[in-house]
Amino acid sequence: MTTLLTTPVPTTAGDLTLRHGAARVLLNNWTGNSTVPSHGLYPHQWSWDSAFIAIGLRHLSVRRAQRELETLMGAQWSDGRVPHIVFNPAVPLDAYFPSPDFWRSSRDGARAGAPAGTETSGIVQPPVHALAAWLVHLADPEESRHRGFLSRMYGRLAAWHDYLTGSRNLGGGGLTAMVHPWEPGMDNSPCWDGPLKRVEPATPSSYRRADLDHGQPSERPTDLDYGRYVRLAADYRDRGYTDASGQHAFAVEDPCVNALLIVSEHALARIAKETGENPKLHQERAAHLTDVLVQRLWSPTDGMFLCRDLVGGELIAKRSLAGLIPLIVPGLPRHVVDALLDTAAGSSFRLGEVPMAPSYDLTGRAFDPSRYWRGPAWFNTNWLLQRGLRQYGQHSAAGRLRSAMLTAAGASGFAEYVDPFTAQARGTQSFSWTAALTLDLLADVGTAPSPGPTPGALA
Repeated sequence: MTTLLTTPVPTTAGDLTLRHGAARVLLNNWTGNSTVPSHGLYPHQWSWDSAFIAIGLRHLSVRRAQRELETLMGAQWSDGRVPHIVFNPAVPLDAYFPSPDFWRSSRDGARAGAPAGTETSGIVQPPVHALAAWLVHLADPEESRHRGFLSRMYGRLAAWHDYLTGSRNLGGGGLTAMVHPWEPGMDNSPCWDGPLKRVEPATPSSYRRADLDHGQPSERPTDLDYGRYVRLAADYRDRGYTDASGQHAFAVEDPCVNALLIVSEHALARIAKETGENPKLHQERAAHLTDVLVQRLWSPTDGMFLCRDLVGGELIAKRSLAGLIPLIVPGLPRHVVDALLDTAAGSSFRLGEVPMAPSYDLTGRAFDPSRYWRGPAWFNTNWLLQRGLRQYGQHSAAGRLRSAMLTAAGASGFAEYVDPFTAQARGTQSFSWTAALTLDLLADVGTAPSPGPTPGALA
């Protein structure tokens, strides 16, 4: 039986109620080895969801948080990739699409190293996992060392980062590339509208959208976009999930993904040191990636980072919250930090005026306050943003954002995402990473000192 932690205890009755509600969501969504994002819409294990979930679970049960990450990494491919979905064989095939019989990972991914005994998707999600593993370790270092948690995780995490910086260095500059809109996590972002125009959608009769059984069509991707998602996934599968440059109709370098890779490299350096490995490779890689991130994705004109379309070669002139998330990266040039803070407070994101930062430019033509990643505010990206603000000394702004997130989480029933103006619930409710990050904010461990030679955001 898992022993649930009872500390730290929130200081107010409202905080205690919120903590109990968040804990209830995670307990209800636990399947025995991992946590589903939600039982209806997302009935399997998702990659970056599990990383965020583990960060919150550590405040309830360190052992369960470890298990969350261990289960996910147990489905890792031998080429190093961590698949974005690990399928639960007990869930009916028609409960989610694309289902295991679409991905056919154990058969069509065999040459790329897919596990034979576990069905997964063939694409990936942002690399939050080393950061999560380090934070889980810090929650109870004695328990972590007793179980050899980091020693068992280190090799898998290192192989994951090697895959991202090796096979997925499609642009040749060192950054990792994403080859499907689902991979950067912000699936339906307007940033992908241009690159997706190159993709011929799959015929509607070739698949059935299970997501519409659980969500409002006005809040989900359009049928046209979904058909393109299916086409890209099917083409990748039919190529055996190979990553050779020039084979992808969609290939982008995303600033949020690469910022998370950098922060996780810093975390991996600390994990290496803790486990007796050499941290130098990870320290050097983090420093190199930071330089390349600024060189390739920084836009002085926009005052933020932009995505780069590797097929067309140009920066994508769309302003999503992904371009502000690099505030989590320690050691950015001061002029970059100042510009990011100005952009966050400006008309596009209105940080401090709206309850939570929107996922897309409020002034953009494609902005939609309700539709998936085209404007709504999400708890995971706002959690990252408040950590970045604290790292660069913006404690008041971070504190206001933290308070707004806690208020929105409770009022929305731990919604998947919310309207950025009203914080009204959107998507599904009782969403696991919303509950998990609520627990982390209540524990107030997301603070960070000013950046130094080691990443303050990891403290």
